[in-house]
Amino acid sequence: MTTAIAPELSVSEWLNAAAPLTLAGLRGRPVLLHAFQMLCPGCVSHGTPQTQRAHDMFRNTDLQVIGLHSVFEHHEAMKPVSLKAFVHENKLTFPIGVDTPGEDTPIPVTMASYGMRGTPTMILIRRNGTVYHHGFGQQDDMAVGAMIASVLSEP
Repeated sequence: MTTAIAPELSVSEWLNAAAPLTLAGLRGRPVLLHAFQMLCPGCVSHGTPQTQRAHDMFRNTDLQVIGLHSVFEHHEAMKPVSLKAFVHENKLTFPIGVDTPGEDTPIPVTMASYGMRGTPTMILIRRNGTVYHHGFGQQDDMAVGAMIASVLSEP
């Protein structure tokens, strides 16, 4: 477990959010961050549906669920207009940020700052802003639920 504060999100556009979200502004609340790409098979079949279920299931808690569209390949196909259609068609209702494109690299800013290996990636952040879990690939539903319950129970 790390004691370093999770890096701030670098987002160029928000969907399903009345105002931009920041980790600093969410301090005191646990955050479930799901990094995905809409053309990633594991994200489409498992990651985004799981994130939507977490958003729905923990709606009455102070857990903040955030999607992060982190495009590191097929950039021309995954523009914000395509993402908006994807979000609509998949009935995703949690806030989704578009990870800021990297300069002189295909890796977006937030993805790089977290050292993500790809998508899907799930990061669970404690109320104090430190990372509780950083998982690449499909995460088991029971394990995710247990981790969320654990961070929700922390003071």
